[in-house]
Amino acid sequence: MAKKMAFRAVTYRSTDDRLNLFARDYPGGEDASPTPLLMMHGLTRSSADFGPLADHLGEKYRMIVPDQRGRALSDYDPDPALYRPDIYVADMWALLDTLGIERATLVGTSMGGLMSMIMGATRPDRISAIILNDIGAEVMQEGLDRIRTYVGGRDIMKDWEEAADRCKAINHTAMDGFTATDWMAFARRTCEETPEGGVRFAYDPAISAGMEEEDPSAVPPDLWPMWDMLADIPVLVLRGANSDLLSAETVQQMKARHSGPFAHADIAGRGHAPILDEPDSLAAIEPFLEAHG
Repeated sequence: MAKKMAFRAVTYRSTDDRLNLFARDYPGGEDASPTPLLMMHGLTRSSADFGPLADHLGEKYRMIVPDQRGRALSDYDPDPALYRPDIYVADMWALLDTLGIERATLVGTSMGGLMSMIMGATRPDRISAIILNDIGAEVMQEGLDRIRTYVGGRDIMKDWEEAADRCKAINHTAMDGFTATDWMAFARRTCEETPEGGVRFAYDPAISAGMEEEDPSAVPPDLWPMWDMLADIPVLVLRGANSDLLSAETVQQMKARHSGPFAHADIAGRGHAPILDEPDSLAAIEPFLEAHG
């Protein structure tokens, strides 16, 4: 079992200087890589999502893992219109600047992967490499529709057992072989206790505003031009073998259009999105970081 890694709590100001935002700073060991990892979570998740991967990577890397605005220990934004990727990206530059980090390797799950692509396309000089977790240059409508069915709920669950059951109900098709212990750990990373003693998902329900569409069958935006701007950056794409958001065909097209170093792996028994502590995930992540991180 991987050693549980300790982190330093960091509080910094958002790019618009309106919110206090939180990040975990895993310092790494004496022989850690000179290039830190910036790890960015998905739409309804938080920095806790990367705890299992941080434990596996141990002291090899300094790891910066933020809660995006509206999640977990970061302030909720009173203006829901500002829950969008370009604003989150601006917050990430503010975080890196606050910590004095000039260059980083990006690890992004789902929404965090979209942020990674934006960062690489707009400031390639500050990005060493990118790991995309179950997200790519084209997203499947099926997955977007599924996410819309659950994001934004704010009903209170009575205890952690109910929270684990709720997490299982939402995510069971993506996590083959999960035990009751796994679902409890999943809930602990995804939810938080309320002041009244119940449990809720650890995000502002208003983040769902960014998922609303006048036409629910609308085609997702074209991300290929942005992907093409990443041509010189080393990229690893991890795809849940059962993903409903990223297709195998899209990954192959991404590979064909990428002139720089490119690697990919399908993660057995996972949909959207892998936890990143799976043997398949680690077998791809660790050598990629050693080569490019």
